[in-house]
Amino acid sequence: MKIAVSVESNDLEQQVNPVFGRCSGFLIIKIEGKEIKEHSFIENPAMKNPMGAGISAAQTIASQKVEAVISGNVGPNALMVLNQSGIKVYQASGLTVKQAIENLIEGKLQELSDASTSSHFGIRGGAFGFGRGAGKGFGRGRGSPK
Repeated sequence: MKIAVSVESNDLEQQVNPVFGRCSGFLIIKIEGKEIKEHSFIENPAMKNPMGAGISAAQTIASQKVEAVISGNVGPNALMVLNQSGIKVYQASGLTVKQAIENLIEGKLQELSDASTSSHFGIRGGAFGFGRGAGKGFGRGRGSPK
């Protein structure tokens, strides 16, 4: 079985990242029997996308031919792409990657059938595209007379 886990670096002892679309990358883990046989880290090219990060990250994962994804949360658009690709999605919060894999092998992780968060959950720093003025111009311009 081949699994992708949302992470920040190439370390099995780190916590599973709480976000999917804007995590730094993914550990691609190959499991044989009940053991981790190999793992590698791939960067998430969607991490800094202004829009569509979840969809783009899901497409990156689908291209890796994984059978399952483990993440802290997955939004509706990413979940749709993963489901359409035949990839099962599992939620793991507060666990290390190694613990999450062990729980998956033992059948203890919850498979997501619905998104676990809203579509803009992973946006960092409050970057919601309001611009510098934040809509405080009050619209009092009357135009120029003709």
